[in-house]
Order: sequence, then structure tokens, then C-alpha cells
Amino acid sequence: MTQLAQALELLAEKRVIRPLDQQFARFIAHQCSQDQAEVAWLAALVSYELGRGHICVPLVDDEERVALAPLLFGHTVAELHAVRDCVALIDWFAVIKRCPLIGEPGSYLPLIFDGKRLYLQRYWFYEHQLASRLQMLSSSVSIDAAQTEYLAETLNQLFPRPYDALFQALQQVASVGERQRLVCEYLDIVRESALDWTSIDDLLQQASNGSALSASDISVLDTLVPESVCLNWQKVAAAIALSRRFAVISGGPGTGKTTTVARLLAALVSQNRSLQKKLVIKLVAPTGKAAARLTESIGQAVERLNISTEVKALIPTQASTLHRLLGAIPNSAEFRHHQRNPLHVDLLVVDEASMIDLPMMYKLVTALPDHARLVLLGDKDQLASVEAGAVLGDICAFQPLGYSRSQMAQLARLTGYQFESHIPHQDVPALADSLCLLQKSYRFHARSGIGQLAKAVNAGDVSQLLQVIQQSYTDVQIHGLDSESYHQMLQTLVAEYAHYLHAITDPSAVDAGTPPEKKAAYVLRLFHRCRLLCAIRDGDFGVTGVNQRIERALSRHQLIRNSDEPWYEGRPVMITRNDHHLELYNGDIGICMRDPQDERLKVYFEQFDGHVRGFLPSRIPQHETAYAMTIHKSQGSEFDFTLLLLPPEHTPLLTRELVYTGITRARKQLALFTSPKILQAAVRIKTQRVSGLREKMAQ
Repeated sequence: MTQLAQALELLAEKRVIRPLDQQFARFIAHQCSQDQAEVAWLAALVSYELGRGHICVPLVDDEERVALAPLLFGHTVAELHAVRDCVALIDWFAVIKRCPLIGEPGSYLPLIFDGKRLYLQRYWFYEHQLASRLQMLSSSVSIDAAQTEYLAETLNQLFPRPYDALFQALQQVASVGERQRLVCEYLDIVRESALDWTSIDDLLQQASNGSALSASDISVLDTLVPESVCLNWQKVAAAIALSRRFAVISGGPGTGKTTTVARLLAALVSQNRSLQKKLVIKLVAPTGKAAARLTESIGQAVERLNISTEVKALIPTQASTLHRLLGAIPNSAEFRHHQRNPLHVDLLVVDEASMIDLPMMYKLVTALPDHARLVLLGDKDQLASVEAGAVLGDICAFQPLGYSRSQMAQLARLTGYQFESHIPHQDVPALADSLCLLQKSYRFHARSGIGQLAKAVNAGDVSQLLQVIQQSYTDVQIHGLDSESYHQMLQTLVAEYAHYLHAITDPSAVDAGTPPEKKAAYVLRLFHRCRLLCAIRDGDFGVTGVNQRIERALSRHQLIRNSDEPWYEGRPVMITRNDHHLELYNGDIGICMRDPQDERLKVYFEQFDGHVRGFLPSRIPQHETAYAMTIHKSQGSEFDFTLLLLPPEHTPLLTRELVYTGITRARKQLALFTSPKILQAAVRIKTQRVSGLREKMAQ
């Protein structure tokens, strides 16, 4: 056995690589008559990196030399030090050229080498096809002068200036500087020097003095503050989606992604109605809970719009899951809708796009008919998908490049803002014209600890992070990891979960005779107000250990039955394996309750359409107790009160994106349990998913 083969066996023995990686390597190597150990090493490496979320392995550095680091599996194993020189001396280009199972792009061999990166053939195909499809989708929509004028007027109506809110805010300030700051903040002014602030402040002073001036009177600011100096990113995002077949609207929590889409849909429906056309619009999200949340939020946003009831009636508010949209086939990775059997849709809106991996995004995009439009919503800074790829992050990488001259001219016509200071320094890819990053948070203001903490973590700014921690924000509590803090965390959860547990057993919690499904919906709402999120799965600081401790604490307080039986009233469970027949999917959460009609325990789930269904415990697919859940599983959810627990020891899982995602699950209150050392270390580590998608999309 060669030194390289021995090293591969050692990696498998020490569980650095998975049995799957080892078996794949053996299978590929056995098909080769020479370089078997070297080919096995490459095959194991590609499989191993795919398991870590990377689409490919970069084998060539910027100077077109073999990159040594990726060839060592990213781990330091003491016994492998002697192998480093061996790996460095191998002519890997020659190995790849001689191997009959490694081909060039476009071939159907198991492995593909594109001159820089090594892929599994299937993933090279997904990446290549997705890049081509997105480039095609990035074309502009032809809008004549009359329609441009119509859409510009429509956007002005849908994105009115918040004069009422500005007027109320002016009542609380007296200084000239504060008045000017408020006007800039509420009207999104980005070119202050272009304005006559003397005339503006004469008007503002009357409003702040509480004179007879009303909110409607300060609308004269329409003249004093023209649209050309006001950059409303929500309005720009809507304009981009109106002018392109493909649009990405990214932004952190509270930046108004759903609000923007509701107004966009109103504009498109209104436009097509004026042209006597009907638009088929579908809303989807990756998971059932994300679809349910989109249904709720889009419904509320549409209801608040100041538009006719006829237009409102044409805007869909019911979201579905990706699997249901594409037509999942039981026991198959394929779907009923694909390139040869496309979806019946004119516009598809996809929420929580950061959760979508490369294979699923490929299948979604190729199932669209040629004329369809696509809008992706999501936070590019959240965790990437659990499976391989970081598609939304790769797409949004073009956002800092700005817009092309032609796109800036079109956006100026639609929004009124003049992009004079945004002239790009270089030619930008067509995809860049499809992107918009919402930058203003309407939920987290300057006095919000959650917002400031998320901002510091996302920026990777440790000094800013420490400043936020030292401030006394009312919506953020910082705790250590000692036994006292751990006990306090459990007691807090007991107090919070008591609300939904009392609702199950208290007959006065809901009206007598209420159907069990309706009562279950009420209980689920109470349960979803609070959640503990963990970074890891095992141990006292992981989901498994914490769930057991919470269960024991609830039992001691007699909130749940002390029994060895796995099922009891109040037990929350999370589905961990899809069941297309029952329409229960990975991440769905249910509560076990007794059905008053037959006295049997059932597990009730709220499905994507808002309906609640009960299932006998014996019928539900693979699941786990869910008093606590991983940060990964919490994506697509938000809780009024979020408790975030980080482990006492560093782990490769602890990254900036993980902590940011956990923090931003909190709507109103956040309790963070961590040590400063662990938190700072996590913030310094930014996740990098390797792929060639960005390069392919730029071609």
C-alpha cells in the first residue's frame, strides 16, 4: 500500500472523511489502471468537500499553480505531516490528464476538471446550467415611454412619502440639526447639499413648534425636496423587478422585503390590468413554516396597501413550498415540473432564497417557462443552505459593482432618483442590473440592541461588538456560560413555555366546543413566541442535551407529565425527514395534544396554507423533540423572544453567519448565553463556500 493510500485509510479511521467519501474513492480508483492512490485521493477530496457544502475543489491558485492546501482535506492530522511532501511532489495535472474518469467540461465522466476546479459531473452540470439560465433571465424587459410614465406614477403612489410619521417625529425635537436629520431619515435624502435648507427649516420649525400646521401641510416638501435627491431602496428594488425578468431583493430583518414585494405585485397587476392581461403569480418558500410566514406577512402587507379592492383581489397571498410547486415525486429526487414540463406561471416570487442549495435552485429555474419572471427574496448574510452551494451569496456578489449606465437611466425614469454619483468604474455583468440590497431597517432603530448587535456581527467588527455588549440595551440580555446562567436559562424557558402548556390543559383558554384544530392553532402560536436556539447538536450545550434538561425542568414544575412514555400532551416535535404523502417536511413543528373527540393523542401541525392537521404519533415521519432547535433549523422563523446558546468550546460550526442568523431570529427580545472569547472568535470567522458559479455568471 502506498503512502498516499495509507494516509487515506488513516483519514477514514480518524473520521476526518466519511465512509461515503472512502467508498466513492475506492470505486473510482478501481476503474483506473494507473495512479490508483492519486485518483482515490482526488475522488475522496471532491466527495469530502461536497459534504462540507463546497461545490468543487479549487486545484489551481491565482498564479496557475497547483494549490496545495485544498489537497490536504483542510485538516491537520499529526500522522499526515509526512504525506505533505508526497502530495506536493505529485504531478496532479498529469494524474488528471491520464485518468479515464476525469473529463473536460461537457463530458459525461464521473469527475470534471475545468482547468481550475475539480467537480462531480452532476454538480458541474447544475452549476453550468444555472449560470446559463440566470444570464438569460437577466435580460431587460421592453417598456415603452407610455408604460414607463405609467409605472413611474404607480410607484410614486405605492411608495408615498411618510409625512404623517415625519410630522409626529418633528413634535419631539427642537434643534435645527435634529430636524434636518429627521427629514433626511424619513425622506431617504442622500444629497443634502443640493437642497435649500433655510426654506425647508422655516417650514419644519412651524411643525416642531406645534403650530396650526398639519401633516398634510408639510407635503410642500415635495417641491423643496425633489425625488432626484431621495434614494428609497425599496422603490429602486421594485423598479428593478419591473424592468428585468430576474430580480434579487436582499436585506436584513426589518428592511421591508415583503412590503416591497407586495407593492411590486400591485404595480405589475395594475400594469397588466391596464393592458387587459392577466398575470399568473405564485409565491413559494423552501419550507412549510417559511411558506406559512410568507402567507401571513404578504397578506398583511397587501391589506395595508392604498389601492383599489379590484387590484387587491388579483394579488395572491397564499404561499406554497418549493416541493409542492414543483410536484415532488415520492422516493425520487426528481419533480413533475421540469424543463420539458414547465410550470404554469408568469411571475414566481421565492422567499428565504438563502436556504436554497444549488441542485434545488437549478431544478426551480429550469422548470420556469421561457417568458416567466423570477424574484428572489432573502438575506445574503444569513447561513448558506444546509446542502451544497451558496447560490444567493454568489449572485449577490455582483451587487457592489453597481448598475450599468443603461440600467441607471431606466431606474431614474421609474423612480425619479438621479444616479449621477453611481457611475460604475468598469463594465458590469448583466446580472448586476438585477440586484438590490435593502439597507434601511424599519424594525431595528438606532436604540435597538438586536439591530446593533446584528450589524456588528455581520460586519465582523469585534470592537463594535464589544461596544454594543457594554451598552444597556433593553432588548438584549448578555449572559455567561456558568452554572448559574445555565439554570437561569432553564427557568426562563419554563416560564415562557408555561403559557402554551397551560393553554392545552386549561378549559377556559379557548371557548368550549372549539374544534381541536382551532385550539391547536392557538397553542402553536403561543409556542412559537419563544425558542431556544443552539449552535451544536450534542452535549449539555447542544440541542439533544438541552431538550432533555428542559423536559426534566418542565416535569419538575408539573407542566408536563412525568412519564417514561415518549408521547405526552405538550410535547413539541420537529420533522427531520420529508413525507410527501402526509405533506410533512423537514423542519415542520407540531405539538402533541389530546383529541377531545376520541381521547387519543395526536400531533398537530400548521401547514403552509394555514390549516392545522392532526396526525397519530405512529404516523408521523422521523422527528425529534423541539423545545430547543439548531440555528440552522430556525431559518425562515422568527420569535418574539429568542434565547441563543453558544458552546463553551470553539467548533468549526461557529461562524459569523451562524451567530448573525441566530440573533436575527429575535423580533423583540434576545437573551445571548456565551463567553466573550467564543463570541469574538465566531465573529472573526466568515464562511466561504467554494464554487465556480460566480465566475460562470460573469462570463
